[in-house]
Amino acid sequence: MLGGTFDPPHVGHLIVAQDVLEGLALDRLLIIPAGDPPHRAAVLPAEVRLELVSQAFGGNPCFEVCRIEVDRTGPSFTVDTLRWIRRTMAPEELYCVIGVDQLRLIDSWSRYEEIPEIARLAVMARDGEAPPADDVPVPFETVAVTRVDISGSAIRGRLREGRSIRHLVPERIRERVEVEWARVGNAAPESEDA
Repeated sequence: MLGGTFDPPHVGHLIVAQDVLEGLALDRLLIIPAGDPPHRAAVLPAEVRLELVSQAFGGNPCFEVCRIEVDRTGPSFTVDTLRWIRRTMAPEELYCVIGVDQLRLIDSWSRYEEIPEIARLAVMARDGEAPPADDVPVPFETVAVTRVDISGSAIRGRLREGRSIRHLVPERIRERVEVEWARVGNAAPESEDA
C-alpha cells in the first residue's frame, strides 16, 4: 500500500508508484488517500482527493485506489489500515511503502511498533538517497524510486500565486484541481508536505 494526503495528486506520485510496483515486483499497489491525516491538514476535501486520485491513477490495472481511510471516521492511522488490508484482502505479502521523510518521523506514528508484525516496511530511496541507518525503531528495506522534485505544497503555492500547474499534475485532472482550488483552496492555510 502507498498512502498519502494526495493534496493534490501529482506526476511525482505516479512516477514513484510505478517504480515501487516494479522495484518490489508487486502484482498490484493499493493507493490509499488519507481521509483525516493525523500529521497535517488537507486543503482539498477527502472525497475530492479520492476522486482525483482515482482519475490520476486510472488506466493502470496494477494500481487500485482504495477508499478505506476516506470512509473511516477520525484520524487515518496506517496501522489500522494495514490491519484492515490483512484481514479483508488477505494478501500473501503486504508492503507498507513510505518516504524517507516519513521514516524519520515514524516514532510519532500511532502504534508504529506494530507495523512490522503486519507488513514489510519499504522506504522509497530517491536517486540513491539513503534512509537513516541509525535510530530507526523498526526494520525496513529500501526501494529505489526516481527523484521528482514536485510536492503538493509547491503545487498549492503555484495555485495560490495564480501560476500554471500544467505538467505537474496529470492533464486529465488539471482542470478539476484548479476548479477545486478556486472553490476551497484560496481560503485555506498552507501546510507543509511532500
